[in-house]
Amino acid sequence: MLQGLLSNLDRDRDRPLIRVQFTSFAVATVLLPLSGLLACLLTSLMYHYEESTYTHCQVSNYLPSISSAISREPEIYIWRSCVGLHSAPRYLVTVAYFNFYRGRFSARLPELLLSGLALVSSLAENTGLLLLTYVASTESYKIHKYSFVVFISCSLLHMLITCRLWFVIKRHYVNPEEKTSFLWKARIFLFNISCCAAAAYFFRRHNKYCEAGVYTLFAAFEYLVVFSNMAFHMTAFWDFGSAQVMVATLPEDKRY
Repeated sequence: MLQGLLSNLDRDRDRPLIRVQFTSFAVATVLLPLSGLLACLLTSLMYHYEESTYTHCQVSNYLPSISSAISREPEIYIWRSCVGLHSAPRYLVTVAYFNFYRGRFSARLPELLLSGLALVSSLAENTGLLLLTYVASTESYKIHKYSFVVFISCSLLHMLITCRLWFVIKRHYVNPEEKTSFLWKARIFLFNISCCAAAAYFFRRHNKYCEAGVYTLFAAFEYLVVFSNMAFHMTAFWDFGSAQVMVATLPEDKRY
C-alpha cells in the first residue's frame, strides 16, 4: 500500500519512494493555478478579445472576467488541467494543517474547534474551486455562480480562522518564522477582503449604471482577489519549511 505523508516516517523501517522538500512542493502547488490563470488571460486577450470582454451592457471594457477568460477553448482545458493537478496537493496540505493545529492546541478546546472549522472551510473552498472550474459559466451559470460564492465565502472564512489560530501561536511561541507567517497572513487577508469589497462594488455599479470601464475595474480587482488567495496559501512556505512530502511503502506489520 502506498501512502502520501507530510510527517516524519520511521526512517529505519519505512521505505521512501519519493521525497520532496515542502518548500518546493508549496511553490509547485501555487504555480499551477497561477500559471494557468495567466495563460488563460493572455490567450483570451490575444485571440478572443471581443468575446471575452463583451458584457450585457455593450459598453467599453478592456479586461475579461476570470469566468469569461476560462470558458473558451483552449483556455478551458488549460485551466481545468492546472486546477485538477493543483487540487490533490491542496487537500493534502489541508489535512497537514489540521494535524499541525491538533498538536499545537491539544489542551485548548476553543482553538481545537476552530481547527476543525478551518479544515471544513478549506475543504469547501477547494471543492468550490473545482466546481466552478469544471462547470463553466457558459455551461451552467447557476452552478458556476454558487460555486464561486462557496469558494469566496469559504476562502474568507478560512483566512479569518487561520489568522486567529496563528495569532494564538504567535503569542505563545517565539519561533521567528511563525511570527513572520502570522504577519503576512494578516496582511494578505486584509488586502484580500478589501479587494473582495472593491470587486463587489464595481460589479454592482456596472450592473446598475452600465458605465464604460467599470467592468474592467471589477475584473482587475477580481484578479487581485485570486492572486492574494494564492499568496495566502503560499505562507505555508514558512509553516512547514523544514518538512518533507514523502510517498513511501509501509512494512508488513504497519499495513493492517
